[in-house]
Amino acid sequence: MIPRDFIQTLLGRVDIVDTVERYVPLKKAGTNYVARCPFHSEKTPSFSVNPAKQFYYCFGCGASGTALGFVMEYTGANFVDAVHELAQQVGLEVPVEHARQAVRTEARLDLGEVLRRAADFYRAQLKVSEPAIQYLKRRGLTGAIAARFGLGYAPEGWRSLAAAFPDYDSRQLVEAGLVIDNDEGKRYDRFRGRVMFPILDSRGEVIGFGGRVIGAGEPKYLNSPETPLFEKGRELYGLTQARRAIRDQHRVIVVEGYMDVVALAQAGVEYAVATLGTATSAVHVQKLLRMADQVIFAFDGDQAGRNAAQRALEVALPHLVDGKQVSFLFLPEDEDPDSYVRQQGREAFERLLSQATPLSEFLLETLLRGVDMTQAEGRAQFLQAAKGSLAQITAPALSLLLRSRIAALAQVERQDVETLMGKAPVAAQAHPARRVQRSAPSSLAARLLACVLHQPELVKTEGLPGEEAVLPDEFALLAVTDFVRHHEGPVNLAVILEHFRGQPEEPFIQEALRREFPAIESSPTDQLVLLFQEGLARLNRLSRTRAIDALLARARNQALTGEERQLLQELTMSRQGK
Repeated sequence: MIPRDFIQTLLGRVDIVDTVERYVPLKKAGTNYVARCPFHSEKTPSFSVNPAKQFYYCFGCGASGTALGFVMEYTGANFVDAVHELAQQVGLEVPVEHARQAVRTEARLDLGEVLRRAADFYRAQLKVSEPAIQYLKRRGLTGAIAARFGLGYAPEGWRSLAAAFPDYDSRQLVEAGLVIDNDEGKRYDRFRGRVMFPILDSRGEVIGFGGRVIGAGEPKYLNSPETPLFEKGRELYGLTQARRAIRDQHRVIVVEGYMDVVALAQAGVEYAVATLGTATSAVHVQKLLRMADQVIFAFDGDQAGRNAAQRALEVALPHLVDGKQVSFLFLPEDEDPDSYVRQQGREAFERLLSQATPLSEFLLETLLRGVDMTQAEGRAQFLQAAKGSLAQITAPALSLLLRSRIAALAQVERQDVETLMGKAPVAAQAHPARRVQRSAPSSLAARLLACVLHQPELVKTEGLPGEEAVLPDEFALLAVTDFVRHHEGPVNLAVILEHFRGQPEEPFIQEALRREFPAIESSPTDQLVLLFQEGLARLNRLSRTRAIDALLARARNQALTGEERQLLQELTMSRQGK
């Protein structure tokens, strides 16, 4: 794990303008820099980079974040890889918190070199293997597309890699997943007689391989095992090559096979990626939703494809985002993306994509399967099945619409569904006695939070509401102000955002930025101070009123303690201005 204080040090050294300009040309505009947004299509610049706050914001689509967040959003890198990339830019070495992790980092560097050498060997072998060349030609692939994806060939021999590694007995070949030691102590190549598909990480480095047999044999596809470099549940084949097309098209197709990805790219559908011989994971969904507005899972139309789609549906539910779409495409019988695009062409395949089933429809189809909705018992069964799925959806608008649809199908009122199922699920622990609900912030708390994010020195103002009887969004405001007050060193918006990354308060901070920040940022300083003070006074009045109401409600059911009676008296006098 990367120490949290190192992230703050890194943000102090990184200049967001330099970072963004590595990917997007910027133009000076007053104290800020502007460009056309790289995250949505537009004709005039609405993407702004603020060097003082070390923060970017798009007034068109609402994309925002720090230099670290920009690298993750633009390149699709995970948090750790983005940290390493920024650290390398400013000449910092990323520390580790445990000795075992330090050893693992050293191993990563060694294994990376081993895998690069193996990839070079396989590519060279493809050039001289007529059977492999003919196989790829039969599949409709050109030399150019093979070179783009770094395709290679693993010869039939048991120890062919010895030609690339004189020290064939090295333990690193086993650790890299290139060779196998059997129970008799004999060593041999894992991949033999297969077209090789290098798997790349977000930096474009080889971390593993997929091998496709070109003749008879099982398994048809063989993947590298898990290694210190390679985790199947985190990586996606073809993502490095597809990243630009995904960004330009604002969508990504998830297929099941390496050859599907390469064949689609050959046909001009360049925004496809594949899972690596494993089911779709939560990491996959999160990564793709960061990069694209539309994620389309394309599966075979058989039962295996339906099962894979069901798994992807279940994994996606907790990570859905309003304004982004997840859908499912089932290919015609006996077809896969590779065969379909080769036979029908790009236009026909993209027409098929337009017919993909939205996740909400696929979810309802799944819930209704085998249920007799003409009977009350069947509708009750439907509601019970829907309860678990709805509990996972944290996207407010989608959750609301689905609850309305489910209520209509079950022939009940939506309020009845709310009562039966409860509100949106608890997102995270925000306080020992309170959990944050992932609902939209109230306008007042969001506005105050946006003020603090824009001008952290405002927290020097005394009189913030206490922790008694505050709503979750107000608790987020308290957490941010508490951090600003006690943080050692300069505090700007970037420092605050990275401190709360992955914390319960993060959804409320992001919502405040989306809803309130543009108006707050354009306000003159004196007006901002007045707005904050007036809002704070109003928030304190609301907090006192809620506390009084709660105590009075408790008094109607049971006698208050002496401490509670005294608190009620103090709050009442305070509200009356005494």
